[in-house]
This record gives sequence, C-alpha cells and structure tokens, in this order.
Amino acid sequence: MDTPAFDGLCFQRCEWCGTPSFHRLLCPVCASSDLRTEHSEGRGVVRRTTVLHRGTLSARNESLIEMAEGFTVRGRVLGPPAAIHPGDRVQLSRAEDPVRREPLFQLMDEPYRPWA
Repeated sequence: MDTPAFDGLCFQRCEWCGTPSFHRLLCPVCASSDLRTEHSEGRGVVRRTTVLHRGTLSARNESLIEMAEGFTVRGRVLGPPAAIHPGDRVQLSRAEDPVRREPLFQLMDEPYRPWA
C-alpha cells in the first residue's frame, strides 16, 4: 500500500543545540551540519508584512511568519494585503505556491480591530 506524500512545511532542527531553522545547510547558532528534518504543524503568527506592487498586476503581500516550532519563514498570506497585520494568526494553506515557490498561508481567525 502506497503512503501519500507529506504536503506540509518541513524544517530542520539542529541535533546539537536544538535550534529550528528553515532551508539551511548549517545551524545558525552553532554552525553544526547535523540537522534533522521535521514536519511543521503549519501554524504561525505574522511578525512583519509589506505590500508589493512589482511583478504583478495587483498588489500582494509578503510576510515573515514565526512558526509555532520557533523558526521564521517568508511567505504570502491569502486575502487583501491591507487586511494582514503583525500579530495575526495564520495556518499553512499550501506548502509551496506553484508560481512564486513560497509557502501560502491563510488567516486563522478574524482579529478584533477597534476603530482608529
């Protein structure tokens, strides 16, 4: 029986110091090359976001997502770019956008935003 391929986000954890990282050859803390691959739960928090207008007909966002496992990944959150803010909780929607080759996320819940 064939097992389906994992369609989630994978990251590395250093065997020496336990530091999680994303797409690295060496640990960013101790420089060890002894990294094991783990699967992320896919949940995270937006730490930074910006709206880009280049290379596309419409605006899109580019965000830094801090994942629950402790590593940070650059990706895109689906939805209107102006509606995405630091502190928003997100869930992995797709491990890789077929065009831009970056992870896609979606908002987990609608945050409360009081009138400014």
